[in-house]
Amino acid sequence: MFRQTTAVLQKLRYRSFNGRQHSWKLKSTSARERAAQYQPGQKIHGFTVREVVAVPDLFLTAVKLSHDKTGAQYLHAARDDSNNLFSVQFRTTPMDSTGVPHILEHTVLCGSEKYPCRDPFFKMLNRSLSTFMNAFTASDYTMYPFSTQNGKDFQNLLSVYLDAVFFPCLREQDFKQEGWRLENEDPTDPNTPLVFKGVVFNEMKGAFSDNERVYAQHLQNKLYPDHTYSVVSGGEPLAIPDLTWEQLRQFHATHYHPSNARFFTYGDLPLEQHLKQIEEEALSKFERIDPNTEVPPQPHWSSPREDHVTCSPDALAPDPSRQNTLCVSYLLGDITDTFEGFTLSLLSSLMISGPNSPFYKALIEPKIGTDFSSVVGYDGSTKEASFSIGLQGMAEEDIERVKHIISQTIDGIIENGFEEERIEALLHKIEIQMKHQSTNFGLALASYIASSWNHDGDPVELLQINESVAQFRQALKENPRFLQDKVRHHFKENTHRLTLSMSPDEAYMEKQAKAEEEKLQRKIQALSDRDREEIYEKGLELLDAQSKTQDASCLPALKVSDIEPTIPVTPVQISAAGGVPVQYCEQPTNGLVYFRAMCSLNTLPEELRLYVPLFCSVITKMGCGALDYKQQSQQMELRTGGMSVSTQVIPDSTQLDMYEQGVLLSSSCLDRNLPHMFELWSDIFNSPHFDDEERLRVLVMMSAQELANGISYSGHMYAMTRAGRHLTPAGDLQETFGGMEQVKFMKRIAEMSDLGQVIRTLPRIKKHLLNPDNMRCAVNASPQKMADTAAQLDRFMKDVAENRKERKPVRTNIIERPLDPQDDSGPSRKLISELNFHPCQMKTFFQMPFPVNFVSESIRTVPFSHEDYARLCILARMMTAKFLHGEIREKGGAYGGGARMGGGLFSFYSYRDPNSVQTLSAFRRGVDWAKSGQFTQQDIDEAKLSVFSAVDSPVAPSDKGMSRFLSGVTDEMKQNHRERLFAVTHRNLVQVAESYLGVGQRTCGVAVLGPENETIKKDPSWIVK
Repeated sequence: MFRQTTAVLQKLRYRSFNGRQHSWKLKSTSARERAAQYQPGQKIHGFTVREVVAVPDLFLTAVKLSHDKTGAQYLHAARDDSNNLFSVQFRTTPMDSTGVPHILEHTVLCGSEKYPCRDPFFKMLNRSLSTFMNAFTASDYTMYPFSTQNGKDFQNLLSVYLDAVFFPCLREQDFKQEGWRLENEDPTDPNTPLVFKGVVFNEMKGAFSDNERVYAQHLQNKLYPDHTYSVVSGGEPLAIPDLTWEQLRQFHATHYHPSNARFFTYGDLPLEQHLKQIEEEALSKFERIDPNTEVPPQPHWSSPREDHVTCSPDALAPDPSRQNTLCVSYLLGDITDTFEGFTLSLLSSLMISGPNSPFYKALIEPKIGTDFSSVVGYDGSTKEASFSIGLQGMAEEDIERVKHIISQTIDGIIENGFEEERIEALLHKIEIQMKHQSTNFGLALASYIASSWNHDGDPVELLQINESVAQFRQALKENPRFLQDKVRHHFKENTHRLTLSMSPDEAYMEKQAKAEEEKLQRKIQALSDRDREEIYEKGLELLDAQSKTQDASCLPALKVSDIEPTIPVTPVQISAAGGVPVQYCEQPTNGLVYFRAMCSLNTLPEELRLYVPLFCSVITKMGCGALDYKQQSQQMELRTGGMSVSTQVIPDSTQLDMYEQGVLLSSSCLDRNLPHMFELWSDIFNSPHFDDEERLRVLVMMSAQELANGISYSGHMYAMTRAGRHLTPAGDLQETFGGMEQVKFMKRIAEMSDLGQVIRTLPRIKKHLLNPDNMRCAVNASPQKMADTAAQLDRFMKDVAENRKERKPVRTNIIERPLDPQDDSGPSRKLISELNFHPCQMKTFFQMPFPVNFVSESIRTVPFSHEDYARLCILARMMTAKFLHGEIREKGGAYGGGARMGGGLFSFYSYRDPNSVQTLSAFRRGVDWAKSGQFTQQDIDEAKLSVFSAVDSPVAPSDKGMSRFLSGVTDEMKQNHRERLFAVTHRNLVQVAESYLGVGQRTCGVAVLGPENETIKKDPSWIVK
């Protein structure tokens, strides 16, 4: 997968320490204590220990080593977390845009010396209980991480990963499948036209159809024009066909060497075992080389530069005449200076984050654009960092004005500095992020240290976040103008800055298509008749290889018997606070308290439903009580880890036509701030502000822009949601809240010249939703804090009691379910039952400005507690791995595709797919394959492993007990589902394929998002949007 600059990926827009997680369990001697015994200078399996450092803030001990013979660098983070991670990264510095590091990343995973089968990477997904497996190509490194909670599995995966990166086969056929090839449109017919095919070729065509992505790429290439950052490491679609197989092999030989590698391991498994395996299976076979992959500093410009690029118009943008982007980017210092990097990323947050920041006030509030530019803030993913500030969704005539505002705002910051309270709020955020326990902490650490370590920065220094905080406080104390001086130096006086504008060009897609066609014709004109024959023969050979059943017996695998037969029980207590049911769950949360409240939508008039997502996104952002929205934002940052409201549509676990609808309030805080957090919620319940039309317009524009931007990433989700729309009542509501219907609705709202009607609607929704009469709460906190939390919650309920009104449900068909299945007389959830619901078949096509399709077909099946549900889960995984992956990705050239089971629907999907109707017939052939029973017991066992690795993925303390709270799925129901999964047989799978997925039996919906499509337009059975 291609990873773009962190700024685009992290919508948080500042180098977040994404979810630092803490110890799950205490061992008699913890992994941290064991690692602390190592001594600098100690020799272990060909490595020498360089440094051992305790990092108490992150509950870990860091051990830094180097490999004696090759110089490979190694970092181990010992921590009492059973979700162990391994990662190896290489500095990959391409000098052209053929995508060589990205195509290499795909191809090394297609078979190696010890594991010569095709595609061991995808096969291991089904032979392991991994909690994460992937590979990333960044601008200047390629990283191969995996994580698992099982020790034997760790050794299996480590063996496959080491062999893949150091001893890959790199077959020409794999290069053609994964990278690019010329092939007949129909490989079995030599008379069909020749076209470009290949997984990375299509992936990058998809990536370049996304304007945010195009802009980020241009910005980096033009700000660093003199070395590796001036090219597209993922591959520019028109340059990819210039790459040869020979060049690919050469790039591997020079870059994928231990002397150019950095190894990282994390968790509670012993370090010696890792070192021994890495030394024996890989490093002992190499000598030291000088890889010569350093990135030189970018020479500084003596005067600023300007540039302009174009993109395709966005049909979903709120205002077609305002689709320009403008951004100013500044080159900063070397990222290996840890404290400077910390200071600049903090400074960046102060400048752009939230409604109190100077750039938000200067650029967002005047509504010149819809949102900040897609690249904004500090980006430390390149050797020298950058900072960018700008706007998207603006009119061309405002460009000069925006440039002027940016330089004025910088002057203002130098003059006025920042309020102390905002600095405290940011440091508070860091404290919470370090205490919050995520489940993928190892992966978060690996990503966090990757860039700096890649350029020989010290990864241990990066982990000592509290030392940077202390140094930061000290610097401010010694020089109150510390931050203003930084702004003057890096922004005001910096001549290495680029102003880049982007505007839509109606003919953009046409020009792209024409350029690709010209490239294709040039390639074709150079072919002799013999070349054409060879292309046809090779096409048939590839198809033959893709169609053969693979022998994967060389790969290691766990057995179904390695899976834990039972789940650990999560105890919860159910009681009440002020007449509202509360679920308490005691967890080791490190002094944080997590609060949730589910509020029912049953009394809300139907015509207001479309407005609910907008209500959720603005209710915590418009001010409340005595606070305006700026003060409210400030208090939330100072006192909580965030407060949010989201829509919930929860299908019932026993009946397909029953569901619960509501909104979920979520927040967390350090226990010392409990009273403050509940006070903020009380104000939101009792006196939210809705009347500020200017503020509402800013939020509406940002929301509409974000939805429009998200489609090219999540097109398959939108296609699946639309396909399920007419199959269940819950599916219909999901489309209303989170599907294309919601995207179109928000575009309409953003186009309104007068938001008066929306302002009148919001308080009506609030009356129905924020009503203690139809609400239930959940609290996760440490045992010591429970009594205090309960008392605070009681007080909160008294404070909001005046909002309690008994309102009539809009629909009469309400079914009550006890919250505690053991206690029928206790509190209940109120579900809506539509037993006379008639599912109907519908095929919908959305024409989009992308060169690739997102295709989905959904079929109505059975709810969670039905005995066939587990069988359909296994079938979906098995069809994905054993049939659909080969048809849709390997043969079809899509970036991804498969089947999944959920919410009573069996859904097929494809992602960034060059085909549309052909993919629908691949889905049908998948069903025929399943019905024919042409699969083995091994195939079934692998699907079970794959399903269980998802079922048993780690759950953070903050989320324990949540499936019970939200969906009423108890530990007992989970255990029953588990036993059904274990029990699935060959006969069961053939049966469910026949009875639910067969053509006569099924009720299905189909949806496609993609470019203009003649076949679909001519077919009257499709509805074209």
